Amino acid sequence: MKIRPFEIVLITIFVVAGLAALALLSMYQPAGKAGPSLGASVVIWGTVPTEAFTAVLRPLVEADKSFQVVQYVEKDARTFDNDLLNALADGNGPDVIFLPSEKLVQHRSRIRALTESNFPARDFRDRYIGGADIFALADGVYAYPVAVDPLVMYYNRTLLGDKSIVYPPKTWPEMMPEIPTLVQKDYSRTISRAAVAFGEYANVTHAYDVLSLLLLQGGSSLVVETGNQYKVLLDQDVTGDIQPLGNALNWYSFFSNPTKETYSWNSALPDDRSAFVSEKLVFYFGKGSEGVSLQRQNPNLKFDVTTVPQGGIDTTKRTYATFYGLALLKASQNPDGALAVMATLGSSDKSKVIADALHMAPAHLSTLNAGSNDIYGRISYEAAKVARGWLAPAPDKVNQIFRTAVESVRNNRSDATDAATDAVRSISEAY
Repeated sequence: MKIRPFEIVLITIFVVAGLAALALLSMYQPAGKAGPSLGASVVIWGTVPTEAFTAVLRPLVEADKSFQVVQYVEKDARTFDNDLLNALADGNGPDVIFLPSEKLVQHRSRIRALTESNFPARDFRDRYIGGADIFALADGVYAYPVAVDPLVMYYNRTLLGDKSIVYPPKTWPEMMPEIPTLVQKDYSRTISRAAVAFGEYANVTHAYDVLSLLLLQGGSSLVVETGNQYKVLLDQDVTGDIQPLGNALNWYSFFSNPTKETYSWNSALPDDRSAFVSEKLVFYFGKGSEGVSLQRQNPNLKFDVTTVPQGGIDTTKRTYATFYGLALLKASQNPDGALAVMATLGSSDKSKVIADALHMAPAHLSTLNAGSNDIYGRISYEAAKVARGWLAPAPDKVNQIFRTAVESVRNNRSDATDAATDAVRSISEAY
């Protein structure tokens, strides 16, 4: 059959129309499947496990393909600072860092603060718990708060029960008389089982946190911003009558002093976490996020967790915590996209996903007040409400300064008052 010219033209028109329709279909995406452009790439660096960000990013990508450009990179905590400095110097650093509050001062000059017009102070206070204020400084907000990892007290239920102690102590005065009962020593006063791992620094995993806790509970004014400087008031309270750091160092030293009834720890013992897991330590002061890993380390360990003891008098409850937030770097090549990602991941529901994956408490008031039914999470949620941090210089420097102070008192090289004075001076010089 011979095809006439007008039929050839008609077929050609249909073919072209069909190809055009296919092209349009290939570019079509259903409503809600793609949001505004986040740019070519948004890279987040942090030291927490990748799984925490995978838990929040995977469903985001499934719902909105634009989030495919977001990448989280897990870095080694031991080399994070140097890696960041080198990457920034080479011009290929991340856009955002998942910042622990202890490193805020150290990296402050590299972070872009969100001003009052971008993030009003009223909105910040209405949205987050009190301790998250550590990210809200004089010139703006330095991070979207996401998660809180408070200091809590783990305890061996079996060892307490063996001494007919039904409940863990709620105050320090309650704990003190229990210590001689709980410590096991031989005839030469060698400790085979400890009650609490205080008085040393090198083998106390969270010695920095414990001393910070004692400062908070002792009424320390900590560190205050004055203009472009930090005023170190660790050894002062609001009245000027108390020396919180000196008192903390003195009291802390009681537990490693063989002449004291509270003698419970020394430098010859293993690190406190290992001692607790092997049932050689009754009370372990650790982070709320550690509960699951402690259970994994020794499935037969019968332990529980509670909030840290408080002072014996009616004082404001306090514990220390690390606050984690998403901070935008000044060197970001894609600040608009990075801010959009931060706003999404920092929202109440998305930040809770990250906090849950890390076994931490959320920083948002709304999700924190909703509570937790997790066996360890419930205590972390409670502790987070009264947790605070402080504007310390680089953690490595403060750790060394605190260690020097603790060991000076323990070895009688100086008394607690002089050790505190030296520590304050050294910390002031470390900014």
